[in-house]
Amino acid sequence: MSEEHHYPSVAQGRVLIVEDDREMCRFLAELLTEEGYQVEIAHDGPAALDRYKRNNFDLTITDLMMPRMKGTDLVSHLRETDPHATILLITAFGTIESAVEAMRAGAFHYLTKPFRTDEILINVRCALEQRRLKKEVERLRNEVQGRYHFENIIGKSATMQKVYELVAHICDLSANVLITGESGTGKEMIARAIHFNSARANGPFVPLNCAAVPETLLESELFGYLRGAFTDARKDRLGLFQEANGGILFLDEISEIPLNLQAKLLRVLEDKEVRPLGANQAERVDTRVVSACNGDLESLVQQGKFRQDLYYRLNVVRIDLPPLRERSEDIPSLVEHFMQKFASQTKRKLDGIEQDALAALMNHRWPGNVRELEHTIERAVLLGTESRIGLKDLSSQLAAPPDGKSPVAEAASKAYTLKDLEREYIMRVLENTGGNKTEAAKILGVDRTTLYRKLEEYKVKS
Repeated sequence: MSEEHHYPSVAQGRVLIVEDDREMCRFLAELLTEEGYQVEIAHDGPAALDRYKRNNFDLTITDLMMPRMKGTDLVSHLRETDPHATILLITAFGTIESAVEAMRAGAFHYLTKPFRTDEILINVRCALEQRRLKKEVERLRNEVQGRYHFENIIGKSATMQKVYELVAHICDLSANVLITGESGTGKEMIARAIHFNSARANGPFVPLNCAAVPETLLESELFGYLRGAFTDARKDRLGLFQEANGGILFLDEISEIPLNLQAKLLRVLEDKEVRPLGANQAERVDTRVVSACNGDLESLVQQGKFRQDLYYRLNVVRIDLPPLRERSEDIPSLVEHFMQKFASQTKRKLDGIEQDALAALMNHRWPGNVRELEHTIERAVLLGTESRIGLKDLSSQLAAPPDGKSPVAEAASKAYTLKDLEREYIMRVLENTGGNKTEAAKILGVDRTTLYRKLEEYKVKS
């Protein structure tokens, strides 16, 4: 058998076998071909490198001891050629130390001769699965990073351009950032943009909604604990400050952190050290904190509900996001973006939006901001039947012709009570979110418990 021989088959994966023992080479080639792999062979290192440069392989299986080039050297050369090269070594008992050395250089695993058939097949499958997962992780990381590049964030208005300029300026700083804005204005999106455009982009981005975690669990969630620290602590657990080490910890709804925990958070921010519950020593962390709130944090400080020293520590750099009603010129671009997004997800062909429908969207006050607009377009794409989105595809509140009255003025003219007005607004928001109570609660600026209580009060079936 010459080294130019191919073993064509259904390509579950392309495998290069490098082995100077021709019988072993033939055995491996036939075994893997029967399993559905596409196989090529080479009988020494230089030939293998030549083949690899011509055809990128999913897996290389190589003997360790060969003439002209040792397997350890081949591993190094392959990794230089392709940093993602996946390599499986075959070695005799006497050369295990060299095999371990090659693994340190980047090989996936090694097998000792003689090996069983099922052993080689299992290792081949595991090696290819690891390669697949690495490529998928890299693809997803690139996709996420691309999504949060500044040119991919929608907003051409002057106010948003100032926001982007500030974000670009502070990305690589180590200073903590406070993002303020109404619910639905895109605070987490900006936090992710800071992360993925900074030197910390390859580190973790760890988000936490402080309002969604019970007060009794928030401390252990942030700082972690050791086994035995309390009754249910059956094993050690890393806190989010440790998980975000080298990256960014995003604390949304920071105003919801209870006062007794604010002092501990302040200490971590000042000392750059975290001590898990039950631990005797603190651990150094390199975690940048970006926090967000949709309320007036200064007034909470004045009321004594939020520590002033913690506020100053969090508010080193402040980014204020404008509500959508103050940047209505961004609505057409946002509408186009969301139409493309949901049309792609639903495989629906759309030619655009009718002018009267766009005018209705432009005239709306958008109390739920960009999030509410996104849900509105999603609903229109899902329920619409024409090639263009029209007024009839929008919710009744948006589709009604404008009469010059604001919603409040209309309510006043009908002599609504505050209770009537609140009920009507809650029902409109639920309609716009398709009944999604979690999203509705976010738009309304309350937690789900409060929303459920209101629905029960108004005798609305949930």
